[in-house]
Formats: sequence, C-alpha cells, structure tokens
Amino acid sequence: MEKIIYTLWRNPSDSLDAFSQRLRGGVAEQLFTLGGRGLQVNLADADVAPAAGLRQENNRPLADAVVSLWVDSANAQSRRPLDEVLAATSSRLAAYLVCESVAIRNTRFPAHPGQRTHGFSQIAFLSCPPRLTRDAWLDTWRNYHTQVAIDTQDNFLYVQNLVVRALTHGAAPLDAIVEEAFPPAAMTDPMAFFDAVGDEEKFQKNLAAMMESCNRFIDFDKIDVLPTSQYVLKTAAAG
Repeated sequence: MEKIIYTLWRNPSDSLDAFSQRLRGGVAEQLFTLGGRGLQVNLADADVAPAAGLRQENNRPLADAVVSLWVDSANAQSRRPLDEVLAATSSRLAAYLVCESVAIRNTRFPAHPGQRTHGFSQIAFLSCPPRLTRDAWLDTWRNYHTQVAIDTQDNFLYVQNLVVRALTHGAAPLDAIVEEAFPPAAMTDPMAFFDAVGDEEKFQKNLAAMMESCNRFIDFDKIDVLPTSQYVLKTAAAG
C-alpha cells in the first residue's frame, strides 16, 4: 500500500464550506469507488480561523486543502482516475508519494469516521536546506528533532511524511510534509501549544528547545505551515 498526499486549491467561485462539503461527500465516495483504501481530508476552514497567527506562507498561495489517500499503487496508470476526480473539484493540485512514519498516534481524541478531529491539525511543508546534505537533514529531523517535538509540545498526533517523489508536473519541490494535531487552546495560546499552561519557566524552556532544534534543519524563510481541520473519512487499516 502507498500513501499519496494531494495539495488542493479551491476554485475562487467556491466557498470554503462548499469545497469542504464536496471533498468530504461526493469526491470521497468517488475515491473509494476507484480503490482508495484510506482517506483523510484536511481543510483550512472557518473552524481554524483562530489559528491564523500560526500560519506561515513563504510560497504563496498556500493550499486550501490537503488530501491523504492510501492506495494499492501510486503508479501513473492506477492514479490517473484519482487525479482526475480531484482536479475536477479544484483549480490546481499537486501530488506527492510519501513514506509515512507515525511518531504519535491519536489515541487521546479519536473521532468517528467523517467527524471533525478535536482541536486542529497543523501541516508543515519542509525542504532540505542547501547547507545540509539530505542524509544529515534526515538524520537531524527524524533521529533528534522527533523527540524534542514530542517532549516540548502538547501534540496528540504526530505524523512525519517523507516525500519520495512528486507525482504531478509543476509540484513545488518538497522533502517532507508533517502533520501535528493540538487541542483547541493551542490555536491562540502559545503556552498551551508548548504544554506549559500557567508555567512561564516551562514555556520558555520548551520554546527555546524547540526553536534550537528547528533551526538545525529548517530554513524559516522557506517553510509553509497550514492550520487545518482534520477529517478521517476511512482508515487504511479498514481495507
């Protein structure tokens, strides 16, 4: 089984709500009919408007939705009907084949299929800085930074997607797509984000540790960060 991540931009004539309803309704059914084994939809909708301060947009414009689709094969011939379904409901798309690593599985706030996941999901789009070799970047991110992110934040879901290759022409060059879910308070309260509510000393310590770790493998003038609502429509394990 392979995982494809699509980034989608809605048509300007569509409202966010209409775009969301279509992706989670008719589009999802078509993807299942075409062999989708698992499906997750993340949307930059009104529910995450309070998290606007967490949005980072260095490569404009940011996508409106991120669709994660698990399939038997991501080869072009197998994928073409899936691409066509998603292209028909958006003004632009890019697709990436990724290798998924789940550092934290959501056992804290599990949602029923189709329901909105508690809190919000922050999606970060990463590129390897020119100052690092890919091997050094990957080692720093996966073998050192992972535990720092777990120890310093109140994230209850943490998924690291290593980009294997872009699947569509014109897709922005990316090396990783990271998904982290946080409770609602973290949208507006940095102390909640860094698991230090009411504890200034812990907040400063966690913030400093996180920033030091990030600076080792991220160029902040290149990263994009998109706060979203997450909807798990079907888990890949459900088959």
